[in-house]
Amino acid sequence: MPRRQPNRSPAERRSLRRKLMSPCRRSGVFYISVIVLFAFSVALYTLTVMSPADPGLGRAPARWRPPPGTSVRVSAGSGETESAAGDLGDVQTDGSDEEVYALEDGEAHSSWEHAGSQVSVVPSDSYSTIDWSIYEAVILSSLEAKSVISSFMEHPFDSVPLVWLIHEDILGRRLPMYETNEWDDLITIWKTSFRRADVVVFPDFSLPMMYGSLDTGNFYVIPESPVNTWAAETYTASHSRSGLRKDNGFNDDDFIMLVIGSNFFYDELAWEYAAIMNAMIPEIKKIKRIEGRRGTFKFVFLCGDTIPAHDYAFQELASRMGLPVDFVKHYGADGDVNRVLLMADLVLYGSFQEEQGFPPLLVRAMSFEIPIIVPSLQIITKYVVDQVNGVIFDPHNLGTLVKAFSLLIEDNKLSALAHSVASSGKRLSKNILASDCVADYAKLLENLVQFPSDAMLPLLVSHIKQNTWAWDLLDIEDTQTNISVQDKGFEDTIVSLEEQAAGKFHVKKTAQIGNSSAEDFPTQLDWDIIAEMEILEDADRREREEIAERTPRYLGDWNTVYNDARKADKDTKFDKNERDEAELEKIGLQLCIYEIYSGRGAWPFLQHGSLYRGISLSKRAQRPRSDDIDAVGRLPILNNAYYGDLLCDFGAMFAIANKVDSIHNMPWIGFQSWRAAGRKVSLSVNAEEVLERTAQEKSEGDVIYFWTPMKMNKKAVGENDGFDFWTVCDILNAGNCRTVFEAAFRSMYGLPENMSALPPMPNDGHKWSTLHSWVMPTPSFLEFVMFSRMFVDSIDSLNQKNIGAAPCILGSSELENKHCYCRVLELLVNVWAYHSARRLVYIDPVSGQMQEQHPIDQRIGKMWVKYFDFTLMKSMDEDLAEEADDGIHPTDRWLWPLTGEVHWSGVFDKEREEKYRRKMDKKRLNKAKLLDRHKFGYKQKSLG
Repeated sequence: MPRRQPNRSPAERRSLRRKLMSPCRRSGVFYISVIVLFAFSVALYTLTVMSPADPGLGRAPARWRPPPGTSVRVSAGSGETESAAGDLGDVQTDGSDEEVYALEDGEAHSSWEHAGSQVSVVPSDSYSTIDWSIYEAVILSSLEAKSVISSFMEHPFDSVPLVWLIHEDILGRRLPMYETNEWDDLITIWKTSFRRADVVVFPDFSLPMMYGSLDTGNFYVIPESPVNTWAAETYTASHSRSGLRKDNGFNDDDFIMLVIGSNFFYDELAWEYAAIMNAMIPEIKKIKRIEGRRGTFKFVFLCGDTIPAHDYAFQELASRMGLPVDFVKHYGADGDVNRVLLMADLVLYGSFQEEQGFPPLLVRAMSFEIPIIVPSLQIITKYVVDQVNGVIFDPHNLGTLVKAFSLLIEDNKLSALAHSVASSGKRLSKNILASDCVADYAKLLENLVQFPSDAMLPLLVSHIKQNTWAWDLLDIEDTQTNISVQDKGFEDTIVSLEEQAAGKFHVKKTAQIGNSSAEDFPTQLDWDIIAEMEILEDADRREREEIAERTPRYLGDWNTVYNDARKADKDTKFDKNERDEAELEKIGLQLCIYEIYSGRGAWPFLQHGSLYRGISLSKRAQRPRSDDIDAVGRLPILNNAYYGDLLCDFGAMFAIANKVDSIHNMPWIGFQSWRAAGRKVSLSVNAEEVLERTAQEKSEGDVIYFWTPMKMNKKAVGENDGFDFWTVCDILNAGNCRTVFEAAFRSMYGLPENMSALPPMPNDGHKWSTLHSWVMPTPSFLEFVMFSRMFVDSIDSLNQKNIGAAPCILGSSELENKHCYCRVLELLVNVWAYHSARRLVYIDPVSGQMQEQHPIDQRIGKMWVKYFDFTLMKSMDEDLAEEADDGIHPTDRWLWPLTGEVHWSGVFDKEREEKYRRKMDKKRLNKAKLLDRHKFGYKQKSLG
């Protein structure tokens, strides 16, 4: 038996529980680390988007626009002037379009616009209102752009190729602290964001190691150098070598030889540093300073972190070699490296290990116009020429190091060769990695982005001739006053973004937690007491339940129980059929527009009001507390992902038409894709009022109102005449639209091969509908669905026959193969409306002004009315229904019966026969039962 707990009042128990659950149990503070793109924030954070990849129906045909491959660059905070030189060149060099979204305006705004990019400043609450699906790829150019990642988590944006450029190291430095403090939730948040990116690009090979705990297998390194050069130039413009030496305890006459190493620095002192000092001491002792000057030789090491252990290690090394203590000084690479580099007379790269990338500190030293001595490593000799850009020595023969040093010293000072090497090195550092960087980014996008068939592809990597950064986009003098961002500023940014990404954690200062009284923390005794309390309370609860079960209860007479059950059942049925507010608002309306969507990411684009009703193509994506329709529940074939992707928005139309009376009883019906709002072509309030008023007044007449026209101009190539309908269709469907449409039309009607089967569509300068955004009478809609079902089935049969040659006869890319029929079905309503003699009226989505397109009197003699006659359509539909009812399948995979109702006149006969058969079976059973009773009498089962 458990030990009885002390007598405690309920108040004391609640206090103890609160104490055990107190947030003071969490020791530490949560931070969100996101900072400026590079080490200095001065301008515009951006998000670069790669050009439109939508079906193209709402824009000019991509064949006549600049080639796609844009970047949408997103970031936040003050900006990234230094990225403009490199990133703009990377994207534009391959012939790509670029659209830029900025989270906040900054100094680089004019630089982006000067480069030909359209810059849009997006408020933080507007990320979810951007239709990312129109872009072929999105490039996030800062760690701080994490706030945008959530917009790409939900369908339909979860498949948009996403490249995340990360130059910052502050988050990587803080990850060990998160692990030490067991802030697993915060690490999970960052890891989820990193996992969403298709590729996370780092500019240096050391950064992926720092971010190793967030690696999900998508890390990639593309070395680049403009940041180092830009940082050196801006730092030189605001600091002097003499002033820095004075502030750090050096004289102007001191000769400072700076030894820099790899970014990979371990806890123990590298043996290369000891070997370098040991080899250089005899040569250093030969150096004699000019009489009257107080300068001495100094060995300065720039590596590792700024901790006393490293300082002590170098001082101990100097003492073992018999050198004065002040002969050697150590600076950590986590501090101001520009200060240390600018003070140096000579820079020696002291790591002898082969590396994958050119050392960033070496690029920055060259940018400061300091002569360098480097080992003959493969990555270094690829760019540095001996005694031209630097002096090279053999790391396996340190005698060559001494010789290299002597070449740069003459008469106790830097030689003419040293000045020449420094000057040439600075010119080299300006664009040292430009060509490789541009080519690597082009290869990355080439492998990542799948362009649609209507796109003019960017240049091949072999054709790119860019070998310099776009330095003309940067104005150092105008931006140098804004780069004094100190570590505290970065810390503030980290804290603010951690609060944004992990808002459920309450951020407190560590000092406040340390000052908390000791009694706020529960002891082991408190935990033992609460455990006993829970055990005893559970035992008391079970005892009360057992007593209640054994106590007899009077439930009333049979009539009372029966009436209560009927009443409860009646209330339940009323709740199920109770109409919500949105449904009540639709009573009396003549029109309902169904908005088609397929994922949670589309929710912000959906309209609200009595005129609209959502229809979801996915059960999991249906909006809560709404009267949205579940398309999958109404049309089971949509539960098959293959067919759902093939049909796209048409699946929702088929679902509405399937037993339409059960869901839609209005004289007018309309549809609108969620993409209409994303592309700013959805109906305004004025247009909605005009459309509703028109629907009220026009109770008769076959007319179709649409508001998202297909752009068909040639402005991109400077021509005046527009495309014709079928040319646009060909462009959007891998050049096969005419061929496939004609073949499907011929198969659908059984036309001979020598007869034309492509309905003519005029090029009269009028508009055509797109994006499934239109309104028509409900009977006309059902007639359109009848035609569409047969047409889709005909295309599907053609695609099955061609499946061995290509997965889709109307596309080339993976996305087009997945949504094979979508682009041609988006144009189908135009062909049906034109040739069935329906009026086409364009309504301006902003003003509501109406204008008839392709007037009927101008179509006379051009329409194929006989093929779109309702009587013919109905007879064809009944023939197919009879075949389906009889189990006759013209193909192995027959799509038509799965897209809607199967109904023909013989169905009634079958239903009557089935009803009569059941009636006769019942009579026969009753007759047999009466005969048994007459023969054997009534039988009663025994009660025992």
